[in-house]
Amino acid sequence: MITLLAKRLIPNCENTADETVRQAYGTLCGAMGILLNLLLFAGKYLAGVLAGSIAVMADAFNNLADAGSSIITLLGMRLANMKPDPDHPFGHGRIEYISGVVVSIMIILVGLELGRDSLALIKEPAPIETSWLTMGILVASILVKIYIFAYNRSIGKKINSPGMNATAMDSLTDSISTLVVLGSMLIAHFRNINIDGWCGILVAAFILYSGIKSTMETLSPLLGNPPEEEFVEQIETIVLSYDEIVNIHDLVVHDYGPGRRMITLHAEVPGDGDIFALHDAIDRAEIELAETLGCMATIHLDPISVNDEKISSMRLQLALYASELGDGITIHDFRMVEGPTHTNVIFDAVLPYTVKLTPDELKELLNDFVHRTWPHHNAVITVDRPYHNT
Repeated sequence: MITLLAKRLIPNCENTADETVRQAYGTLCGAMGILLNLLLFAGKYLAGVLAGSIAVMADAFNNLADAGSSIITLLGMRLANMKPDPDHPFGHGRIEYISGVVVSIMIILVGLELGRDSLALIKEPAPIETSWLTMGILVASILVKIYIFAYNRSIGKKINSPGMNATAMDSLTDSISTLVVLGSMLIAHFRNINIDGWCGILVAAFILYSGIKSTMETLSPLLGNPPEEEFVEQIETIVLSYDEIVNIHDLVVHDYGPGRRMITLHAEVPGDGDIFALHDAIDRAEIELAETLGCMATIHLDPISVNDEKISSMRLQLALYASELGDGITIHDFRMVEGPTHTNVIFDAVLPYTVKLTPDELKELLNDFVHRTWPHHNAVITVDRPYHNT
């Protein structure tokens, strides 16, 4: 249904990189979520009253909270689409991440409330009136929630929306919790055993787990997580497609919300090349990154020696030794400055967080290698940390 409505109501619906299209998808999915959750609340509340089940009624109010979650997600996407201003020159895209955190916290609060009510019911059990009408409403609710989960997950991935991904997870937990409640009613109906409170505890625990997990996932972009490997590979492919660029390093992706990324990197170029031709290649690479990936890019030009066999050989020896010290340790910006008494070997070393060496320890090991391998040479080392996973 969502796909059909999108094709009818959203012009150019396949262009999800466009902010207008993203907002239209968010509005459509948010409105659908509000409508379906309100209907589910009404149906489950009726079923809970008829059955006298605290678990069913709590599940109903969970759906009412979901309607609120959809409103927050919808509002978050609209606020995130506000234009940049003097106080927020990078836009307001991170509001969408904040809305996802708010939805996740609401999930946690619902889980705590349900857990409290379920504990009270365990201490003082209340009789449950089961009927096929009540159980039919719960079955329909499960199917509707699975549908809400499916379209939110699909569209959330399509437009890269943390808020919609959080809403999708919420819908999945709802369908599972309702399934547990349905199971308790079936046991009460066929075995005359009241486990309503215990099932409520299970549902609460699952809701809490999902809420905490969703909170961590939506907080991660706000704290600053590395870009996806596929995105890094796209950047490398585009930049290295220019013959003038030998290699890249110090790649940093700044994320200011979905569709609002900035890229900075260093590009190694031949030190004896024509500066105007090299600068032109850098400009063209920046433009292609902007047009292809929708990101503003700033590339720093790093000249290196590519035709000096001695320097190339030394750089290769040092790189091989560095790789033996730890998986992922690399060398870049290798150059030499000769003097009357000694020669400075200047380079940067990238130390991954997974390697159990401190920057000072790595410097000492590399410096010892330089002294042993090339007498009268001093190492001038800068240790970098990676800002993306490779």
